[in-house]
Amino acid sequence: MTQFTQPDQHALDTLRLIGPAPENWVPPRDGIDHNVVIVGGGQTGAAFAFALRRAGIGQVSVIDAAADEGQAGVWLNRARMNKLRTPKSLAGPEAGLPGLNFQAWYEARFGAESYAEIDRIPRTRWAEYLAWYRHFLEIPIRYGTRLTRIEPAGEHFRLHLEVRDGTAVRTVVETARKIVLGNGVAGNGGPNIPAVLKSLPPALLAHTSEAIDFAALRGKSVAVIGGAASAFDAAGTALEAGAGQVHLFARRERIASVPVTRTRAYPGAYDNYFHLPDAIRWSQARRFRHAGSTPPVDAVERVTRFPNFHLHLGAPWTHASVRDAQQVETHVAGESFAFDFVIAGTGYVVDLALRPELAQIAGHIRLWRDQYVPAASDSDDALGAHPYLGAALEYLEKVEGDAPYLKNIHVYNPAAFVSFGLPVGDVPSMKRDIAAVVQRISRDLFLADLDAHEARIHGDIAADFDESVYAQSVWQRDRADVA
Repeated sequence: MTQFTQPDQHALDTLRLIGPAPENWVPPRDGIDHNVVIVGGGQTGAAFAFALRRAGIGQVSVIDAAADEGQAGVWLNRARMNKLRTPKSLAGPEAGLPGLNFQAWYEARFGAESYAEIDRIPRTRWAEYLAWYRHFLEIPIRYGTRLTRIEPAGEHFRLHLEVRDGTAVRTVVETARKIVLGNGVAGNGGPNIPAVLKSLPPALLAHTSEAIDFAALRGKSVAVIGGAASAFDAAGTALEAGAGQVHLFARRERIASVPVTRTRAYPGAYDNYFHLPDAIRWSQARRFRHAGSTPPVDAVERVTRFPNFHLHLGAPWTHASVRDAQQVETHVAGESFAFDFVIAGTGYVVDLALRPELAQIAGHIRLWRDQYVPAASDSDDALGAHPYLGAALEYLEKVEGDAPYLKNIHVYNPAAFVSFGLPVGDVPSMKRDIAAVVQRISRDLFLADLDAHEARIHGDIAADFDESVYAQSVWQRDRADVA
């Protein structure tokens, strides 16, 4: 194992005390490259790889389309908040091992007093911690590897991959028995671009999911569309980069400030949410949609301290046009505006048909609209497009028996929201859902090779000792009478 400096002693002791990881117990199969392929090498990929290792499941591969570690995940590029939005005390990727959690890592470097002073985790510190986690636990990640198509092949999958090596790109096919889609907020869909913005050229428009050159916005007039955290984060980043004017347009008359998901954050609801009746899970998802996604108060205060920030409430865009290929013009609430750049902080849409890797299987996947029909007054097309998932976040068949392979694809991304009540993939879901997926993968792989395991558990075992160890102490009546 790689040697680390003194600050990692607690983590080293943790690994020493839990003992070595079990050997891979999954029997090899001809023609199978991987037992599990995890799509996404951010915090999700690393956490799943470690959990599967501790479960004794080998032949696990983590792939990421990013060119290298610095571009993978969101924390050093597309995430623009100053602090994580979740409490600092939440369990993360440490799998219940205190020596591997953020607090232990932070206190080893900056002290317990410093940890007590922070209210939430600074984003860049979280990125540092995750990098340490990957390297300390020696989690291999195959960067520059993009999944382009999932092809069912009986009891396994043929995964079509684009592998980038410098400027060269080659196409390869690898086989896997299980897939975990840990591919982020757009993993079952894509960025939501409102129709009014779709005709704008890329030079004048970016979604918050994209890399944005904020330095180029210095002195410019910028419009941000949206009222949730990503919109406020983008506005704050633009202002701090020296934008001349930033106008944020929200559809709602007020910024959402009631985090309704906290009502179900206690262990009973958190642990058992999947077992709620469909009607309750649907009503909870609808309640969230009605209340809106709340930005943290510090994200709002980050922008309101700037005199050149302007907030427009009840101001949806219905029109946008380009003037002289240089500015975007719009009319909102009876006023005319012109902007040098527009940022869409408009979230994401769940639509399996948008994902090329799912193209061959999307039509077979059961969606919420296939499973549950609410009252007309409670309908919601966007929620209905979410996949209706099983207990281990696995896809289910739309038609029973039509696509049995779907149970071997586990959806660890926000498309699981309606089924599991959380934006799965974020920190709050890790404690509950990683364990559930790993346990199911273990069960499925074990039962799939039951004959081999039955032979193994019925196999001969060498004795630890022979009769000579206790022969002199065996009671013999004749000897007792003589004595």
